[in-house]
Amino acid sequence: MENVTPVEQLIRDRIRDHGPMPLSDYMALALAHPEYGYYRKADPLGRDGDFITAPEISQVFGEIIGLWCVATWQQADRPGPLHLVELGPGRGTLMADALRAAGAVPDFIAATKIHLVETSPVLRNLQQEKLQGYDTTWHDAVDSVPHGPCLYIANEFFDALPIEQYVRTENGWNRRCVGLDPLTGRLNFVVDRTPIVTAGLIPPSVAAAPPGSLFEHCPEGLEIGATIGGRLATGGIAALIIDYGHRHRDVGETLQAVRGHDYHDILVDPGDADLTAHVDFSALAATARTAGAVPFGPVSQGAFLSNLGIEARTNKLAANQDEPQANLLHSGCRRLIDARGMGTLFKVLALTDARLGVPAGFEALAKAPDYRRSAH
Repeated sequence: MENVTPVEQLIRDRIRDHGPMPLSDYMALALAHPEYGYYRKADPLGRDGDFITAPEISQVFGEIIGLWCVATWQQADRPGPLHLVELGPGRGTLMADALRAAGAVPDFIAATKIHLVETSPVLRNLQQEKLQGYDTTWHDAVDSVPHGPCLYIANEFFDALPIEQYVRTENGWNRRCVGLDPLTGRLNFVVDRTPIVTAGLIPPSVAAAPPGSLFEHCPEGLEIGATIGGRLATGGIAALIIDYGHRHRDVGETLQAVRGHDYHDILVDPGDADLTAHVDFSALAATARTAGAVPFGPVSQGAFLSNLGIEARTNKLAANQDEPQANLLHSGCRRLIDARGMGTLFKVLALTDARLGVPAGFEALAKAPDYRRSAH
């Protein structure tokens, strides 16, 4: 008898009972099922996990983010209490590094309450260990974070949200679903026969793409972007979104599965592999703008970190370390900013209250003509 994961068995049973399921439903079960979901049952990070994120590569990454938060709070005239919110905080490494750096400004720490949007019990325990001594509250969703002066951080959060895929057929755009192969009984991709209504969903720039083209859409990500944008427009401060993705909406598949730091079949072992897709920064920025926020960027992660002095900070730290540790610091910095590492693929988008002005790291945009349109 074929071995399948508990999540796959649930998916197969649901497809047998109700027919093929939208890709977003498949991803939601695989990643977030309360008992068997990928992010609910184990720590996926680090060399022993399936992937590694920027905060785990170098402590300087989190320190730079912490200093950005301090600078942005000061730019907003130091409101308090300040809600410092991280979406998808992993092991808590970024927040711990950020707060350590921000500790150079005691008034910032005194004004700050920490809010972590995290659904994984395993990761919540790790975060609690990392952030002992700080006023920290956990949330299942961003909606329950208090209103008022807020700084939001989202590093590699939006890429892990469920997406929809649509395929251009001879008759229009049709939803791509997950079904069962009638011969093998295994999961496979199928295309729903009924064309969708494209207004407001498929952007005009890709609506006339040739048959066979595929378009990805992240409704949950846009909903969260609208929530944050609305919060910023009514008394918030800013959000910093760091992720891999593209600046402009286009056709093409970016969904991938990762297991053991290597690519994995998307439809094999659901619940035991990470599923991610590139973030559509233009759609996210436009949604937040409609909700009342002002977007800046995206700019490349390499440019953003370099603008904020990551190399100087790394050199200063490395000068006080032995050679192996210094080499580790320098190699981590290069990985974060070089085009051959994360420097170009990863991008940084800031969303702000309209009264804030240009946030740190985005000054070059203000020198360009009509810079406020840069996120379109």
